[in-house]
Amino acid sequence: MDTKNNFVDLGAVLKRYLYHWPLFVLGLLIAGGIAYTYLNVTNPVYEVNATILVKDEKKSPEEKAALPELEQTTSPKNAEAEIEIVRSKKLINQVVDKYQLWASYKTKQGLKTTDLYESTPVKFVMVQKTGTPKNQKIEVTIKSKNQFEVENLSGQKQAVNFNTDYKSAFGTWKLVPTDFIDQYIGSKINIEVNDPLIATNNYVKLLDAHLLDKQAPTIGLFVQDEVPKRGQDFLNGLIAAYNNAAMVEQKRKTKNLIEFIDTRLASLSGELNHAENTVQGYRSAQGIADVNTQVKAYVENSQSNDAKLNDVNVQLNVISGIEQYVNSSSGNPPSTMGISDPTLTRQVEKLVDLQLKRTELLGTTPEANPIFKPINEQIALTKASIKEVIRGVKSSLLTSKRQLQVVSSKTQSSLRDLPNQDRQIGDMKRQKDLKENSYVYLLKKREDLSLSYAATVTDARIVDEASIGDIQWPRPALVAAIALLAGIGLPFLIIFFRHTFNGSITSRRDIETSISVPVVGEITYENLGKNSIVVNDRHNLIGEQFRTLRTNLYYLHQNRQLSPSAIKLNLHQGSFVGSSVSEDHDQRGRVTLFTSSVAKEGKSFVGTNIAVSLAALRRKTVILEMDLRKPKVLKNFGLQPGRPGITEFLQGSISSLDTIIQPSGIENLDIIACGEISSEPSELLEGDKLAELISELRDRYDDVIIDTPPLHLVTDSMIIGKQADICMYVVRQGYTKKDELEFIQEISEKDKLPNINIVFNGIRKDKYGYGYSYDNSYYSEKKKVGFDVKLKRFLTRF
Repeated sequence: MDTKNNFVDLGAVLKRYLYHWPLFVLGLLIAGGIAYTYLNVTNPVYEVNATILVKDEKKSPEEKAALPELEQTTSPKNAEAEIEIVRSKKLINQVVDKYQLWASYKTKQGLKTTDLYESTPVKFVMVQKTGTPKNQKIEVTIKSKNQFEVENLSGQKQAVNFNTDYKSAFGTWKLVPTDFIDQYIGSKINIEVNDPLIATNNYVKLLDAHLLDKQAPTIGLFVQDEVPKRGQDFLNGLIAAYNNAAMVEQKRKTKNLIEFIDTRLASLSGELNHAENTVQGYRSAQGIADVNTQVKAYVENSQSNDAKLNDVNVQLNVISGIEQYVNSSSGNPPSTMGISDPTLTRQVEKLVDLQLKRTELLGTTPEANPIFKPINEQIALTKASIKEVIRGVKSSLLTSKRQLQVVSSKTQSSLRDLPNQDRQIGDMKRQKDLKENSYVYLLKKREDLSLSYAATVTDARIVDEASIGDIQWPRPALVAAIALLAGIGLPFLIIFFRHTFNGSITSRRDIETSISVPVVGEITYENLGKNSIVVNDRHNLIGEQFRTLRTNLYYLHQNRQLSPSAIKLNLHQGSFVGSSVSEDHDQRGRVTLFTSSVAKEGKSFVGTNIAVSLAALRRKTVILEMDLRKPKVLKNFGLQPGRPGITEFLQGSISSLDTIIQPSGIENLDIIACGEISSEPSELLEGDKLAELISELRDRYDDVIIDTPPLHLVTDSMIIGKQADICMYVVRQGYTKKDELEFIQEISEKDKLPNINIVFNGIRKDKYGYGYSYDNSYYSEKKKVGFDVKLKRFLTRF
């Protein structure tokens, strides 16, 4: 069930939009015309692109050798960082200034404006700024090769010579003619001047720079421009500015390094001289020429001194033995080996000989023999002589020994000091060698950097120079798609918001889902012109609908004491079986009241045709024109006002009904007109005369049809409703607001009107997607419709 309802709703929505097909056609025509005009007056925007390859690696081998330890010149390039450098305002501003991109020159040819970047007849030159020009527009007319015309500060045209200073609100400027001046004599040139900083910011936004390949640091540069040549100049100029800035930065760094090395070399030169002087002074102070040679000399001297000391000790020992031999009277003769004194040696030998001689004499001669006296005297004298020599020799040897011992001590001390001296000399030499090596190294690097400074190369290799790509805008296919979307979408939105914010009732479902008052009839909309009575035409769809409503009205009067929900159920089931209603109700006339919420909902139209329909059944019927403010019933029947009517009767100025009843021109149907328009209709209706009027009409007529004023505007209908049996509340499709349903429900719940039933009027299936799926052709042949009617019908589709 829900699926079916959803399908019906979707179909109704589709039909609602299709009803306004002329609006969609108009939208498509307007959108297509705008798109066509746009494509013809809009200058195409081209994409201009260039590609550069950034050196994202270490410098070349010869540059590496220059100074590999200093990362300032050997650090790898970062492609992402280089993109930011390329997009920097500093570089872009250089290009903007170089090509004067802060000024544009345009001329209008019909509806199309042409940019004269490549063929401008004049060049704008700012002499002195007195403010910040921002989108300053200057319109000049080229009068001749030597003169142009411009509007001055007072608003008057002024002739100015080329190359002549001209003062304006933002500064002093002049125009310089170009080689194209002859082609534009008599033409108007629009010059737009911007502050260079603003132009720079605009190009920063326009420039698109991104990596094309992360493996190879290739940067793509893209810009869109109406003038391809200007885009090419901008990108090529930007690449040149980038390379130039990189070279300047490299040279600056290299120059700073050279200056640093020069300063360091000067400092190292002084430090190196000081280190050399320190080593030399220490050697001189310590008497060290060469440590190894000094050690060798000390060792040899020590060995020689030890040998001499040993020799002295040997001699002292020999002398000690001789001294003991001399002092003793016996003993073995001493050895004189090692004694270098010949006198001592002769004396010892002489003593030995004398001792041997005496010993031989003792062997043959007694010791008391006087012969021993000369020998003893000689021995004594020889010993005395030896002792004297020994004292001299011994003294000399002891002196030599002491000297040799001192020399040995000094040599040992010097040998012990040599390692410390060697270490100190080594430290001094290392400091000297370090400074010497640094000095030599920096000298070499300075030469390498000087060569690098003279041979600085660019950091970016141009893979593709700026070239013109495809047209980015306008793209005919995309513009056509946008036009198509707008041509369909805008009418769709108009219809959508019209229906959404209109808030009117468009289907019976809106009524039945909101209130409990039953819908007893539906009347289709048809443009009837001045003909308001359609029931007489038996071959008319609306007439048939009124006849159906007439039948329902018959059953409503039979069941007027039923609750609204019971009536609604019977209407739905097509069953109107009388309950316990007495047949006495049919003995007097039935009173049916027709009203609505507001004006123009068709209550007079519906009431009139119901009355005609009842009269066609030979039921005596009368229509009361009780809209005492704006009566319409007489107009529906083509009758002229002026006769006394209800107002006069209620005022009491007329007492006979026959005076106010007038024939309608239709058999069995009379009319009681409003009469004179009253200023206080509500007070008239509150009197007893109204009940008297209705009661007498019940006796005279089978049906009394009352046309009342709109209920939501005045209270007349509620007053009249007290005398009625049934209230037919007219609701018009697409006109009555949904808010009125709450008002109707409130009236029904509080019984302010008797037995309220709704007539859904003015149904247009083609416009709102709800209503009968058949038309008049089912009943009769189609009638020819006038052009004015056709036009009116057509205009309603917008």
